[in-house]
Amino acid sequence: MWKLLLLAAITLAAPPQHQFVDRTHASALFGELRNYRIFLPADYATVRERSYPVIYYFHGHSDRYTLEKYDDGKDTVPKIERFVATHAAIVVAVDGYVARNYTGFYGGTPWDIGEEGGRMDFGLYFKEFVAHVDSTYRTKKTRRSRATSGLSMGGFMSFYLSARFPDLIGSASAFNPGPEFYTGEPGARILWRPKDHVSAHSATRLRLVRASGDYISQYHEETRDAYASAAQVDFEYRLDEYHRHWATSIGETFEFHMQAFAEPMLDTVPSRWSYDCAMRDCQVWGYSLKTATTMPGYVYLEDISRNSLRVFTRRWAPDGPPLTNQSITLTTAPLYQPNAIYEIRDINTVTSKLRADTTGRLTFHLNGAFHQISIEGPGLESPPGPVLLPLASLRFLPDLTHSLPIRIYNPGSKPIESIQIKLSSEYPNLRIESGSFTIPRIEPGSIAQVILRASFTASDGEFQRIRLNADYSSPSGKGTQHFDVHVAPANTTSPWQMEILDGRTITLPVFRQKGNQGGGSSLQRTITEGRGNGNGILEPGEQATIWIRLHQGLDPFDKENWYRTKIYSSSEWLHEVADIAEQKQLEWTGAKERTSLIELDQAAPAGTQIPVLLDNESWSYQFTPDMRFGKELLYQAFQRHRHHVHNHTLPVAM
Repeated sequence: MWKLLLLAAITLAAPPQHQFVDRTHASALFGELRNYRIFLPADYATVRERSYPVIYYFHGHSDRYTLEKYDDGKDTVPKIERFVATHAAIVVAVDGYVARNYTGFYGGTPWDIGEEGGRMDFGLYFKEFVAHVDSTYRTKKTRRSRATSGLSMGGFMSFYLSARFPDLIGSASAFNPGPEFYTGEPGARILWRPKDHVSAHSATRLRLVRASGDYISQYHEETRDAYASAAQVDFEYRLDEYHRHWATSIGETFEFHMQAFAEPMLDTVPSRWSYDCAMRDCQVWGYSLKTATTMPGYVYLEDISRNSLRVFTRRWAPDGPPLTNQSITLTTAPLYQPNAIYEIRDINTVTSKLRADTTGRLTFHLNGAFHQISIEGPGLESPPGPVLLPLASLRFLPDLTHSLPIRIYNPGSKPIESIQIKLSSEYPNLRIESGSFTIPRIEPGSIAQVILRASFTASDGEFQRIRLNADYSSPSGKGTQHFDVHVAPANTTSPWQMEILDGRTITLPVFRQKGNQGGGSSLQRTITEGRGNGNGILEPGEQATIWIRLHQGLDPFDKENWYRTKIYSSSEWLHEVADIAEQKQLEWTGAKERTSLIELDQAAPAGTQIPVLLDNESWSYQFTPDMRFGKELLYQAFQRHRHHVHNHTLPVAM
């Protein structure tokens, strides 16, 4: 009897059996052992003929692969264990540990996605790690059977990696993701925000989860707006009533991935796709993209198909100028007949011939300018129909009639006749004044332009996005291009006070937040910016920033302080030459205040009046300590930001 009692006591004292094991593997990329935690399904050890899909989970700031920093393993880990105990799936917690970055700030900054980072590319490491998992465990190795998920900085990684490797990852989810961090090569880092790269997810199932009391909720709503308005993205959103920055609805979100695992379409290569890359060497859907530059920036592949492709560059997203002196080598997937000759037509260039290699690939050598390329030859369907070329970023004042320059390109080798263009929108706050046009004929390789006209109504507040549809049809094809117009708020006025820094040094009062529960005061900041004679007037050939003074910022204590502005203009004489990204004071997310350095063209005609829109952000911590989210009081103050828009006219000196 006593032996039975002793056995019972030992059984009761034994620690519970976990559904995970901690492992290491040798990373050739990093030259070290890397840790991970793997959660195996209940029948993994007994049903040996079965293979499983995999969810890769990325932890947040200050945490590690054990997922135990914030809750001592009492919440996230048990939830994942319960999931794998009842589902035929593997969950792997990846380790974002970077030794040099784990020396402070509550434990450390993972994933090497800071402005000065890039020495540890967790994108390439992810591919190496997937290969290790696939070779070590019984996994399903198709795209649809591979998913990413994560919290905070890990949520950012989930969205970023699924955009960088859309042909590797079929579905992605994020819990309260960080809004923006840096990517690119060391010394050429560039800010990456999910909301600027929506089209890269056009073949991926996506889910965003926000906790209602999350301190960066405003950023999540901005991300949601971008994806929810993109018809080409299979996107879901969930809002959970919860009082802090945390991974909620883990089980339900992993069920979302189970649904994706059962979707055969996620294993097919899309017939048309888009992509962008900030690295010097990228591969996607069988295409290879190589660039030879030390400048930060993005190369965009847009609307790629067997018949056509669009390639262009930007120094920053979403609307930066092209990269100058860029050298791009683009090699297609093996889609063409080996050794066959194809006719290549690139916009604004002469028609050329290109031979496919022995595997059926075509290789293009391009610069950083805009390229709209059509391909005609053996094995391809009929010549492409008309193409509506993308519009530049459009920002307008309300209550005025504006011209919308629609350009239609004939990429084929034969004329296109009777092209019908019609402008429409489902938004109520615009009036189309001339919304249809007929183009009798467009010669091969030529561009026709029509001017459609519309006016817009706006409310108070910030820029408002309005989506327009340009439908086109002809005997050789039809289609629709969607584009967005951003309308300035009603009653937009000139700045109260303004300073142009064209090489000047000036001292101005700026707002400084006190802490993460609101409040603050002004401090004096001495600034030297721009390039010119320093007389405070932007003259041809000079560069400048523009600062404005606000009567009242978003924070109650932010009164009569100065802000540098983002500058928007459609003038051919004014160029944005730098995107200035500065820390938003005590902002904890890594998000930046983005403003402009502009240059007035040396050839700008004297007396020209250049209208500009000036946009600045103010910000605040907003704390309501007696506000409950679910059963709990608000855990942390919300970080808020607001845009302030003014209009101004820059005269070119006589």
